[in-house]
This record gives sequence, C-alpha cells and structure tokens, in this order.
Amino acid sequence: MNFTRWSARLPGTQRRAAARTDQVALPDRQSEQPGSVPAARAEQLTDATRPVPAVDELPVREVLDRVPALVALVHGPDHRVAYVNDAYVAAFGPRPLGEPTREALPELDELGLLPLLDQVQRSGRPRTLKSRKAPDGRSYTFSCTPVTDGGSPDGHGVLVFATDVTDHAEAAERLRASERRQRETAVTLQRSLLPQELEQPDDLRIAATYQPGGTEAAVGGDWYDVITLGGGRTALVIGDVMGRGVRAAAVMGQLRTAVRAYARLDLPPHEVLQLLDGLATEIDANQIATCVYAIHDPNEGRLVYASAGHLPILVRDESGVVLRADEPTGPPLGTGGWMHASGSIPLGPGSTAVLYTDGLVERRNEDLDEGIAALERALAGATGTPQVVCDRLVRSAGVTADHDDDVAVLVLQHPARTGPDGELFRNAALELLGGIEAAPRARAFASGVLTSWRFPADLHDLGVLAASELVANSLQHGIPPMRLRLRRTDRRLIIEVTDGDDHLPRRRRAEPGDESGRGIAIVATIASNWGSRRTPGGGKAVWCEFLLPKGAT
Repeated sequence: MNFTRWSARLPGTQRRAAARTDQVALPDRQSEQPGSVPAARAEQLTDATRPVPAVDELPVREVLDRVPALVALVHGPDHRVAYVNDAYVAAFGPRPLGEPTREALPELDELGLLPLLDQVQRSGRPRTLKSRKAPDGRSYTFSCTPVTDGGSPDGHGVLVFATDVTDHAEAAERLRASERRQRETAVTLQRSLLPQELEQPDDLRIAATYQPGGTEAAVGGDWYDVITLGGGRTALVIGDVMGRGVRAAAVMGQLRTAVRAYARLDLPPHEVLQLLDGLATEIDANQIATCVYAIHDPNEGRLVYASAGHLPILVRDESGVVLRADEPTGPPLGTGGWMHASGSIPLGPGSTAVLYTDGLVERRNEDLDEGIAALERALAGATGTPQVVCDRLVRSAGVTADHDDDVAVLVLQHPARTGPDGELFRNAALELLGGIEAAPRARAFASGVLTSWRFPADLHDLGVLAASELVANSLQHGIPPMRLRLRRTDRRLIIEVTDGDDHLPRRRRAEPGDESGRGIAIVATIASNWGSRRTPGGGKAVWCEFLLPKGAT
C-alpha cells in the first residue's frame, strides 16, 4: 500500500494525523520480516491467496491506532476489510481481516454505509454521513475517503473515519426538544388567547382560521376577533404582533383584550386604534403591531375601517369584482405620535370580505404586492361558505404545516337575503318631522310595521312601547333631523332612533316626584339589550333590541 500517495488525498484532519508518520522511516525490502510476502511476488498471487494489504507492517498503524476516531480500511469491489484501528475494536470488538465488509463489519451495513462506499469508490470523491446512531448506542459522523491501495486487486480502497459526535448529537437533541417545548407553549398560549368560538352576527356569516408556523421561531402574535356591538352592528379585528414566541403571543393577548374593551365604547375605528396605539407603547415600547379594526353596519352597506400599518382588506362584490381597501393606512401600533383616520369600502348583500395577516401573502424573494395580487385572483374565484372560502385561500397561498410564518385569515359574507316582501320586510324607517305630534305618529308606525311582520302580541306591545320611549326621549333632548328605524333579523328585533345632538343618554334612577328620567330605564328593563353611540354627522343613535322567540316567522 502506497501510504504517501493515499495520505495526500485525505481530508484535512485525517491528513494531519497521517502526517505524523513523516518522521517514521518506511521499511525497505531488506527489512522485511520472515514470512512476509515480497511485493513482486504478491502481484503474482491469485485473489484467493492474495494477503491483506500489509497495513500492520507499516508505521501507519502506529499513528492510526492512536487516533481517537474509529478507522477502517477496505478495498476491492466487495470492500474487503484491510485494517481496523484500536478505537474501532474497542467500540465494536475484534473484526476479521480479509472478509467482505457486509460480513466483517455488519454495523456499517446496518447504518447504510455500503452504498456510500460504492459511490466513493466509483466517483473517487470523498463523502460524509452525518450523525448516525450506531449499534453501540453512540452517534458517529462517517467520512469515507478514496485511497490508492497498491495491495488491492484494482488498486483502490476506501478509508473510513468515524468521529464520535454523541455529545454534540445529544446537545442538539436537547436544544430541539427545548425548542419544541417552547413552540408548544407559544402555540397553546396563542390558541387560548384567540376566540374559542366566533360570534355570529345576524347579518353576517363569518369563518376564521389560524395556522402556526412550522417552527418555534414561526409562532408569532397573529390574532383576529369578532365583536357584536348591538343594534345590528359588528366589529371585526385582525392584527399581527411583530416578533416570535411566547412574548409576542402574550402581547397579542393584551391587545386583543383591550380591543374588546374599547369596542364596548362603540367608538369610530380610528379612535379605537388611537387608544390601542398608546396602550401598545405602555405594554412594551420596543414591541409594535399592525392591526385593522372595522365596523359593519347593515343599514349603511359599507365596511368602515381604520388600519395601523396592516395589509389592505379585500372585498369581492356580488358580481365577482375584487376591491382593495388601500387608504387610509397609518403606522403600526406602538410608534406613537400619529392621528389615525377611518375609511370605508362597500360591503353590500352578496359581498365577501377577507382580512388576513402577512403570513398568507408574504414570501421570500417576492414583492408583497405580488402576494396580495395572487390573493385577489384566488378570492375572485373562491365561492361557497365563509369556511370554504377561507380554506381555499389558504391552500391557494401554498400554506402547509411547515410554513415559515403563522397565518390568520378572517372571512365574512353579507348574504343576499330578503324577506317575501323585499327589503320592507326587514327594514322600516320614519322621518320624525314636526313637534310633539311626531310621537303618536311614531307609535302608529311601529304598531303597523310590527303587525305586518306578524310578531306575537306581547312582543308587538313591547316593541311599540320601546319605540315610543326612545322617540319621546329624542324629542325632548335631541335636535333634528330625527328618524325612527325598525329592523328585523333572523334572531332579533332592533329599534333605533337617531337625532342631531351628540349628548349620549344615561340610565338613571328617577325620584318619586320626578316627571321625567324614566324612559331609558323602561327601555333597559323591557329590552334584551340597549345602547347609544355618536354618529359621524355629529349626532347620536339610541337603540334597543329584543330576541325573537324560536320559530318566529
């Protein structure tokens, strides 16, 4: 075996070990031990009688036996074993020389190393098999290097170095286990902070999905929410806390709780974001988040929204045309010093709107607008229930279990439904003109509408009483223009009175001698729910609602 030739072809670490033989003189022909076979005669021996290459007779053994790595030398097409060092014997026991590797070194066969030996021998290029667990329970990285073996039939062999990497493998596994635990904790926290069951408004059909990323680093602070505001109005929220892991999920939970609290104030979308912006700074000055807060009012047929650095809402109308709500968009929450503004986009009967986080459309090496444009095309062709549309959009975006970012999607549909008498079956309105004589007209109007809607007598009477009290309160404390609106959904009757004064009424306890102050208290007592809000034109709306009995038509 020509040690000088094959040692020059070893990898760096192996070559340095082999270089230690430079000071050891190779034996000459005259120093051959008795019983050894001269090289000239060895070439004349048949394969059956050819001896194993005489590694034992070379000073190379002195070096390789001291190498802490496991070393084996094989040669020929069936990889006959020419040499194994002391470390190999200590790990796997004595191994017979001259036998094929498959029988002599079964541990290499179990590790699937034989095809690699074939590949190295054919290509003449070294190959490495990283961190394989051997039968002795330890992990090794195997480096297979082609060598020139003058004693083999074809002059070629393979030197196998097995480096013990058990400590590294165990440390890596502990790190992976820790990452898995952190990811599971973050996902559990994330899911616990998301709505366990979406609220289903009367006039909208809604579905949502959340899919965490495939790694701990991909679990972020995406969230969504649906909040019924009363009076037929619904708030829809989606947001994304920048960052990853448990911290992002915790910040998300605080912001989502705050959104629900601010929503109860029934403020315009931009005022809700203004409050959230200050809160985000207080939670963590270094943590920012994007968010869209939108309100749907079935009486207006539009989605009023405000955006804090979030991606635009997409709406597909009844004809299949997709609109993008681009403006206005302010900076993310937590940046401070910015006055947000509200915008609107049409959302009439038969329309579908999609709110989403960047994990659905953002891809490496792709422009973000390309991802949004692809989502628009997918939405244009996605029909069916909100859950079906949601699933189709996620699939069309190529989101899988090993996706590198978490994804949240919220889909809402405004069904194109009317009663047998058209829109008058579901909505009725009366302009309150004149003075106090408007009150009896309002009572007569409410009575006629509720009768035409075939409500039971008790619900009819309660509805007329509530309408009368709300109108009387508006006539006494409000200013024109005034309007009475009645709306019926599948589940409730909604009565609303608007006027031009922005002073919101309060429920108070009237003293026995007071001649007023009982109207709102009466409404709050007989109705399922009531509330008030300021309207964009500088006025207010006061409403109440009654749950319909099951089976009401």
